[in-house]
Amino acid sequence: MPLFDPPAQYKAERLHDTIEEDDLESLIESTTAAILNEGVFNWHTPPEAGVLRRFFQGLLLVPERDLFIVRAPDNSICGAAILAHATARSELYGASATITAFFIVPYERNKGLGTLLLHKVIACARAGGAHVLDCRVRETLPDAIALLTSLGFTHWGTHPYFARIGDRTVRGLFFSKLLVPEGGTIQWQVAGGATTMPHHTPQAPTPTSTGLTLYPAIDLKSGACVRLRQGEMNDATHYSDDPPAQAKLFEAAGCRHLHIVDLDGAFAGRSANIDAVEGIIANTSLPVQLGGGLRDMKTIERWLEAGVSRVILGSVAVKDPDLVRQAARAWPGRIVAGIDARQGRVATEGWAEVSELTTTDLARHMEDAGVAAIIFTEITRDGMLEGLDIEQTAALARHVSIPIIASGGVGTLEHLHALRRAAEETPGITGVIVGRALYDGRLSLPEALQVLEGTC
Repeated sequence: MPLFDPPAQYKAERLHDTIEEDDLESLIESTTAAILNEGVFNWHTPPEAGVLRRFFQGLLLVPERDLFIVRAPDNSICGAAILAHATARSELYGASATITAFFIVPYERNKGLGTLLLHKVIACARAGGAHVLDCRVRETLPDAIALLTSLGFTHWGTHPYFARIGDRTVRGLFFSKLLVPEGGTIQWQVAGGATTMPHHTPQAPTPTSTGLTLYPAIDLKSGACVRLRQGEMNDATHYSDDPPAQAKLFEAAGCRHLHIVDLDGAFAGRSANIDAVEGIIANTSLPVQLGGGLRDMKTIERWLEAGVSRVILGSVAVKDPDLVRQAARAWPGRIVAGIDARQGRVATEGWAEVSELTTTDLARHMEDAGVAAIIFTEITRDGMLEGLDIEQTAALARHVSIPIIASGGVGTLEHLHALRRAAEETPGITGVIVGRALYDGRLSLPEALQVLEGTC
């Protein structure tokens, strides 16, 4: 049974493509109050109002996201929720939807508004064809846990490293609710026993048993192998005039993948080092992932047909997300998103421009679009040999369910050890790209492969 009966003068509704200015101001105010109280929308300290404004305006433009609000009698907004629908591409998971955020402002609680809002979300999920509704919540929110339980959600699992708040780790609880009609639940039952698990039962972290994949990098500029510092084209170190030979050296050393970036293409917006890439493909049997200047379906198709295993879409992921979605549907498993950032903000056009979009927001958009993996690079670390931004990489891996490949800053074996330890706690981290440290001889490939359990 619901915890409270909501008063009739309060209303829950779903917002559509636009939001009135008064509503937007009210939503920002209530969200700020909720963040200050317990954190919401992945913030534990309130961002500037302009950031929240862009967040909500952008959210309304995402087809797979629905934004719900609760209105008080004075028409102010006192609660909100976000529902993520499965994308149409997913046959396996298309029956599910997820509540990704939910709050009622502290001064309007204990009135049944949470029940009112959740009923609206559940009805929308069911109307959208979802058979299962998922939600995850921090264990430090007993009221939210009680609300979900009262509305028939089943607690089935615990994430031991769900969030970091200050200097402590907080676990997360996973809940699901069947939305199928009465009488249709039997086909969803798991054979061999119940699905429930006791609340707050510690779960041992599952170590990654398959190791991490090492991707040696071949960055191409004017047909040669180079490495940049912090993405600056005028700060390039020249290493080899024979990219195909360099690829063969990596293959002979035991690598099983190659990471190639057409730097000239990234800045020009079209493929530039065509001969060099074709030479690499012709002279090695290794799977190649290629990025740089891939901005349309014709170019993507051209390289996939030429023998590239996966293509990396970077700037276009920000400027034309529909293209990413279209490509992911056309070539499942072969489209990778490259997210390059300066201090948490996404950079585009060969790292020459920095947008207002956060890495987490773009990662979620790319996951919804159907990409196979995400390569994350903190530009300020790239080529500096001072270590990966493991904190940002792990945070990104916790926010999406697709693989994250780390990049930017590897200079020593200890940096790989540190990533390995992080991957054991955050299994979503699956690989690492290494460049300058290999060319400079700071890392030997056999030792690097041994640290990463030889899985590349």
